[in-house]
Amino acid sequence: MASDKILVLTDSNFKETLEKTAVPIVIDFWAEWCGPCKMVAPSVEELAEELKGKIQFAKMDVDSNQQVPMQFAVRSIPTFAVFNKGNLCGKFTGAMAKDQLKKEIFRYLPESAQ
Repeated sequence: MASDKILVLTDSNFKETLEKTAVPIVIDFWAEWCGPCKMVAPSVEELAEELKGKIQFAKMDVDSNQQVPMQFAVRSIPTFAVFNKGNLCGKFTGAMAKDQLKKEIFRYLPESAQ
């Protein structure tokens, strides 16, 4: 469920990826069996294309990677975590339309990052 515009994160590459990503990063915590995760996936793909160069999108499968989701108290999916300069700015849960997803992401970022 990832494309060339969306990074695939794991417990082992999470910290390094956050440290080397120059732009804000939005992580989609998901699972293959999750219906709402599949529903929101096209919106995530579209936003990754639309915001390319401004925001990096990434996905982390919570079934294959449990350490990082536990660290950030991911209790339901999809959960989106917004990081800027390696710091967690905020997180939100649930499938939503593309425009609402974009609005939620921007809520946690300074205008300079938008």
